[in-house]
Amino acid sequence: MQLIEEQVESEVYKFVFNNVDAIGLSTFYTYFVTSAILTTLLVGILISLDFFLRKFLLLLVTNFINKTSTKIDDIFIKNKVLHYMTHIVPIYVAKETLPIIFKGFPNWITLATKATDILLVLTITLLLQAIFRSLRDFLNTKSAFIDKPLDSYVQVANITVFSVAAILIFSTITGQSPWKFLLSLGAASAILMLVFRDTILGFVASIQVSSNDMVRVGDWIEMPKYGADGTVLQINLSTVKVQNFDKTITTIPTYALISDSFKNYRGMQNAGGRRIKRSLFIKMSSIRFLSEAEIQDLKKIQLLEGYIDQRFSEIQAYNLDKNVDHTLPINGRRMTNIGMFREYIRLYTHKNPFIHPDYPFMVRHLQPTEHGLPLELYMFTNTIVWTEYEGIMSDIFDHLFAAINYFDLEVFELPASDDVRKAFHNLSPTKSN
Repeated sequence: MQLIEEQVESEVYKFVFNNVDAIGLSTFYTYFVTSAILTTLLVGILISLDFFLRKFLLLLVTNFINKTSTKIDDIFIKNKVLHYMTHIVPIYVAKETLPIIFKGFPNWITLATKATDILLVLTITLLLQAIFRSLRDFLNTKSAFIDKPLDSYVQVANITVFSVAAILIFSTITGQSPWKFLLSLGAASAILMLVFRDTILGFVASIQVSSNDMVRVGDWIEMPKYGADGTVLQINLSTVKVQNFDKTITTIPTYALISDSFKNYRGMQNAGGRRIKRSLFIKMSSIRFLSEAEIQDLKKIQLLEGYIDQRFSEIQAYNLDKNVDHTLPINGRRMTNIGMFREYIRLYTHKNPFIHPDYPFMVRHLQPTEHGLPLELYMFTNTIVWTEYEGIMSDIFDHLFAAINYFDLEVFELPASDDVRKAFHNLSPTKSN
């Protein structure tokens, strides 16, 4: 079969060569024009072949795969395994045809053969990388492999494939045996590691950053160690360039992304909501039980009216059932001003149209400290735009700082101005007399 193909190709070359020779050109130009015509013809054939494989054959295979119930073939399509496979055929055709096209130029044959060999190695490398990704995605669908570090295995496989590809390409360019290259590389490895340390670290880091999808251009990252807090502009082998929000530029070593900790806000941006996690520090000496008169007075706050009626009935029923002694407020269950204020915050923020309804929502106490009782708001806005987010959060806390006095609570200050006035008042001579 191969002999028949070579005979056909030789006949085509002879046909073109004889027609060009009939023009009366010199031998050199006859060979040159023949090679140019056949090269143009080959490029057209390869483009047509690649187009046919991608648009027709690949489309038919994809449609057939989409109708099957298995998952692995769908994953192959997603990771472009078949796409890379279709590129191998045109490259192989070119590799077999170019020696005949450049028959009159032996030196060109060597150069063209090396070029197609390198292109074939690169294509197969990308194909293997796509296969590894597909296997990883397929195994991730199996419960037995969910907790396994599959990404690490894929990274090792990718590094191995890239290393072998680099050796084969070097061997192809130099014409030396891959084993000789490996032996010479082993002898010079110490020097190479010293000279190209940053490059090697950057190369390994680039593969890990890319395969793990840790950082993309356009991501907002925060890395305090390097003073970076802004948008990633560029990622290359040795550095990552970040434009901070004050328009300064910070350059980070690429390998620092895998050796040091950093925060990527891409998840927040993709989710469409940004977290509010801020506390009001309540002065603990201002926390107390509410009297019935105060409870009735707080019912004038429209947001709390329904809650107070329901809660008051529940507490009354409990105290009656337990035959609670009402001489001391500490007996039984009672409403507190901090509990009422906490519920008011919950109702007020829940009705805020800018708070995301589908994400975690809490108003909670944190561990009391020397600065008071932290009353934390934990919720998400429905926007990720920085200026809008800050405006929403500021509006909420503006209202809460103004509303806290209605619950006879105090915000902790160190020290509060009224605390200083009271201290001086208690120590004044008039007071002591």
